[in-house]
Amino acid sequence: MRVAVLMPALNEEEALPAILAAMPERVERVIVADNGSTDRTAEVARSRGAEVVHEAERGYGAACLAGIRHLSQVEPLPDVLVFIDADGSDDPADIPRVVGPIERGEADFVLGVRRGAEGDVGTILPHARLGNRIVLGLTRVLFRESFADLPPFRAIRFNRLLELEMDDRNWGWTLQMQIRAAKSSLRVVEMDVAHRRRTEGVSKISGSLSMSLRVGAKMFYTLARERMRD
Repeated sequence: MRVAVLMPALNEEEALPAILAAMPERVERVIVADNGSTDRTAEVARSRGAEVVHEAERGYGAACLAGIRHLSQVEPLPDVLVFIDADGSDDPADIPRVVGPIERGEADFVLGVRRGAEGDVGTILPHARLGNRIVLGLTRVLFRESFADLPPFRAIRFNRLLELEMDDRNWGWTLQMQIRAAKSSLRVVEMDVAHRRRTEGVSKISGSLSMSLRVGAKMFYTLARERMRD
């Protein structure tokens, strides 16, 4: 299967070299969706072989959608698209494992559940961990779907991703994808992956309590919106 990797990035010039250098040979294309960076993110990504897509509108979902549009317009289309953070918190060495269930025909969508070295919840900060628990609990109540995490590290069959008609443009992206995948009866597999502290810089979301609260509010909105959809 043709495997592509999509990394939304905002001011990650320091972290990108190591993560791009660690990409497995199994990956055919790497797309860095530059989300309005003010540093050399785009230049660094290109110099290390990645394709760069620009999305000036700030938002994780907006960057993902820009990358998906780019991949949809260039032949051949990927069979599997992997989403991974550009800050070094995810280990590219886990990509073959995450893609494996899809290649073996066992899954359409694989979630890389974040785990630390001791088998805990990785480096997710306490307030973000609490928010995750609340959102996942409400997901079980509203959609009767149980997930262990809302991880950025995930792999999905590209054609099935397009069928989900994703449209969230910021912090509800991961939750929207998981809810729509479940409602579309995609075969979902969860597996533990390494999760570590970002290699450089400061988190744009969980590093700030106020930002985490804003993200939490968007998650609640996403739950309500997806519950009313269809």
